[in-house]
Amino acid sequence: MNTPTVFDEIFARLTPDRILRDPRATGEGIAVAVIDSGVERAVLEEKFRAVGTPIHPIEGAVFRSSGPPLEYTGHQSSPHGTTVADIILTIAPRVKLYSADVFGPTGSCEVETVMAALRYAIDVWHVKIINLSLGVPEHKLQQLPRRHQLQRAIEEAYFRDVLVFAAAHNEHPLMRSYPAAFAPPLISVDKGLFDDPLRFAYKLREQVEFQAHGKGYLGPLAREPATSWATPHLAGIAARILSLKPDLKPFEIKTILYWLFRSSSRSHD
Repeated sequence: MNTPTVFDEIFARLTPDRILRDPRATGEGIAVAVIDSGVERAVLEEKFRAVGTPIHPIEGAVFRSSGPPLEYTGHQSSPHGTTVADIILTIAPRVKLYSADVFGPTGSCEVETVMAALRYAIDVWHVKIINLSLGVPEHKLQQLPRRHQLQRAIEEAYFRDVLVFAAAHNEHPLMRSYPAAFAPPLISVDKGLFDDPLRFAYKLREQVEFQAHGKGYLGPLAREPATSWATPHLAGIAARILSLKPDLKPFEIKTILYWLFRSSSRSHD
């Protein structure tokens, strides 16, 4: 029989309900960037207004592989980014959300565009959390310089105290997908099914560390389990934690997430 250590005694008090269901854990004061296909601002404003949960005005920009970003209009054709943003706002409705559209009107995205959005989110928007519900298969990053540049951008975010969440690869569980394969320093997220959207699991497999609820709430594809929907669930949970203590470092957030899972697992045994 294992004897409880002092750390077990300390973290036994770090219960999920005490942290995540604190009435102050709303995401207030935390800026989050959704690097994706763009966000339909009016749809989200109308949804949350209807349920009596006001959200901060959504801002953003449209990015290119070179040149300054273009103006964000709040309109886009793909529902993917809107579904991702909706999940974050459902979990942490008081975050300040920024939409970094890296697909634009062409519907295609280059690695350089993602890197431009990452740096802008850090330098201009001063976000604490970046959500990347997108992945680049390994065969598309065969050129090592491009891969290293993307990795350096992720590492820069970590050293600037910005927590990056990236979706694991959907199509094949053993395939490496970037930027999720750079974990650490980012947090990679796989899909799971949980009866509570605030529940998640730590299951280390290759570079993938966490599982979160894999279904969304808005859009035609939201009910189909996907890592794209799991990632913003965990990003929203991190925003709730950060709104209680905004000066937490990325490694501290990851540690808290791990211990919250441990605590939750013990309570369900």
